[in-house]
Amino acid sequence: MILGLDVGGTHTDAVIIDDNRVLSTFKAVTDHYNLLSSINAAIKGVLTGFDLQKINRVNLSTTLSTNAIVEGVLEKVGMIISSGPGIDPRNFAIDENCHIVEGSIDHRGSIVKELDQKELEKIVKKFQKQGIKVFAAVTKFSTRNPDSENNISQALSDMTDFITMGHKLSGQLSFPRRVTTAYYNSAVWRVYNGFADAIDSSMMELGIDAKINILKADGGTMPLNYSRNVPVETILSGPAASILGILALCRIRDDAIVLDIGGTTTDIAIFVQGVPLIERQGISFDSRPTLVRSLETRSIGIGGDSAIFVKDGVVTVGPERRGPSMAEGGSWPTLVDAFNTRGIISFKNRESSLQGLGTLAGKNGMTAEDLAAAAIGYAVDAIKNAVDRFITELNDKPVYTIHEMIEGVIIKPVKIYAMGGPVQGFVDLLKKKFGMDVIIPDNYDVANAIGAALAKTTMDIELFADTGKGDLIIPNLDIRRKVSHRYGLEDAESDAKNHLWEYAKQLDPRMKEEDVEIIESSSFKMVSGYFSSGKDIRVKCQIKPGVTLFLGR
Repeated sequence: MILGLDVGGTHTDAVIIDDNRVLSTFKAVTDHYNLLSSINAAIKGVLTGFDLQKINRVNLSTTLSTNAIVEGVLEKVGMIISSGPGIDPRNFAIDENCHIVEGSIDHRGSIVKELDQKELEKIVKKFQKQGIKVFAAVTKFSTRNPDSENNISQALSDMTDFITMGHKLSGQLSFPRRVTTAYYNSAVWRVYNGFADAIDSSMMELGIDAKINILKADGGTMPLNYSRNVPVETILSGPAASILGILALCRIRDDAIVLDIGGTTTDIAIFVQGVPLIERQGISFDSRPTLVRSLETRSIGIGGDSAIFVKDGVVTVGPERRGPSMAEGGSWPTLVDAFNTRGIISFKNRESSLQGLGTLAGKNGMTAEDLAAAAIGYAVDAIKNAVDRFITELNDKPVYTIHEMIEGVIIKPVKIYAMGGPVQGFVDLLKKKFGMDVIIPDNYDVANAIGAALAKTTMDIELFADTGKGDLIIPNLDIRRKVSHRYGLEDAESDAKNHLWEYAKQLDPRMKEEDVEIIESSSFKMVSGYFSSGKDIRVKCQIKPGVTLFLGR
């Protein structure tokens, strides 16, 4: 049996899946001050009447790393970077704890200038005085030669709790992206590992002996223990769970809009020819690009528990959340209360909704009905506008599905697939606003947890070979070996697929060899003086994201 969990901003959802069907579901209120209690409540609720010993896999999606970044709850990071000539590393410094050390490596991995050891020692002493305990080290072209980053790590070894080295994050050549990714990875390391510790403790306490995986932003999972060193990969796992939930529950063949309307936010995804899109280069934080591959999604602060406000006669909804709806015992009217007031839904204590909307409406010279209608209209318009902006943005650039690049195709969605607890109240309104059918799958209210439960384990690697120097490296697998001058592109593609396949089998025995695919491949002749000096070969290989089962009809 598979236990799937989605820790959302409003609810923590849990599902049990076995024999190609959902056996049990449960929703627990998310306690932001004690996530572990929310997770325990969801697990105990969904497993009532089941044998815990039959759980052999636990898949989680979590907003923990995302929230830490958005809310600015980040640990100080002692960052050391080195780039060499041609680029000013100060342009990429994130805060005052980022320091520059002289030294450089060229594009072939040769050390042009050794690190300035005296300057490095000064920086280390400064960090020590500040009491900084987590660090990041990034040098340009470290994917070709990690020696300088390893030297920095060694210099910090007596005082560090954790260090992110840029060459271990990805084989992709992008110094600015590597700097940002390394910084955020270390900044959320402690808070994420506290969460991971709590998950391990919870499973032990409940007597669940199963493999535990975390959903990544790209729609795949990674083992909990592996995620401890790359917590930045867990950002946006909630929206990724939405997409996977729809893939598991609906057969989509055309261009489509996917909406996950939760208690706090609405997550938006666009499918092209039935396939979700992915940001292959990496998402951005505060306009700083990273190496974190992510399924293409957008989020807005509109959800069932979004608070309703009136200022100078203008009604708005969200993005602030002031607790649950008044129908559920909250103290401030929300969008759910507006739906209750209009009679679109009947959720728990409708009288409390009417009273709350009535009080706020009376203070602003309105009726409860008019206020509710204005709030609902504002929310639907906000969703429509966000979808339109997203589609326009996608149509202005080449887009990538999880399988291939698509260029010159105009995205024209013909259906909406919607999920999330409050979605029933939106169906007719969305259908009218967008002018297209709205499809709600079975188990729509726990679709995220289903998506997390059924997500494949994914990863990607990059192989670099310089036949002139006779070097081959796969940075994020720590593979380095010699090759002959006869080594070619076909050899590199075969090696990349084999190495990834061997590693993937260790992560997830359910993996299929056909899930491994080459997504980028190139070979260029290099010239030194007037003579050929070998080939520069690059191959990028991935495990395709997706779900392991289809539960729809």
